[in-house]
Order: sequence, then C-alpha cells, then structure tokens
Amino acid sequence: MPVTSFYPVLMSRDVARAAAFYRDALGFELSFESDWYVSMRLGAHELAILDRDHDTVPESHRADPRGVILNAEVDDADETYARLTEKMGLRPILELRDEPFGQRHFIVAAPDDVLLDVIQPIPPSPEFAEAYMTAD
Repeated sequence: MPVTSFYPVLMSRDVARAAAFYRDALGFELSFESDWYVSMRLGAHELAILDRDHDTVPESHRADPRGVILNAEVDDADETYARLTEKMGLRPILELRDEPFGQRHFIVAAPDDVLLDVIQPIPPSPEFAEAYMTAD
C-alpha cells in the first residue's frame, strides 16, 4: 500500500485563530478553508486544523491536542526568536539555547496547548555525533 500523503491534523477549539497563528508565525498559506477545517501549505509541508467538535471526530476523542510538539527547522533561530517574541509578542516556554545533541532552539506556546519548537541544526557534541545515522 503506497502512502500518497501524510500530515498532521490538529484539533482546535478555534480553527481560524489556530490557522492565523501558523500563517503568521511560520508563513503557511491556505490551500482549503471552511469554518470547521483548514488545510495549509508551506512549501512541501502541510498542516491541517480541524474543529474538535465536528461530527467527523468521534465524541470520545474530542479534545485539545495537548502534549503535541511541532518542530519547525529554520536557517536562523536567533532571527526567528526575535520575530516571534519581540514582534509577535509570544512568550518563550523554553528560552533560546544550544543543545549538545545538535540544535539551537526555543519553544513557544501555540494555540490549543500545542508547543512549537523552532530549531536550527548545529553541529552536535562528539558523544551525540556518534548517535547520528549516516547515509551509505
């Protein structure tokens, strides 16, 4: 069975607000919009937002997507940090920092209890460099 597409769909209490966040924060563009479902694209990447109370969602699973972290890799974490925190006024949940496993990153809160982890890949420390798989 070939998979032709695979993308996250986040349930939301406010579809328009959530979609506006990802548009403003990351530059996603709308590819489909209704009052209960929005599909957005950023290059080859897709993200959808679905009203958590819509009939297509089983009642037993209508909830916020709490516990979800979306990773967005960028070329310049410092510039993105300044834009999101200073210009957009988002409060960092995790301040900008370098990690020995090869990331310069920070985390901000997105709508519906989702976390947005903005990552710039950097060289890992020697002990973590050994853990990375290399293409043959």
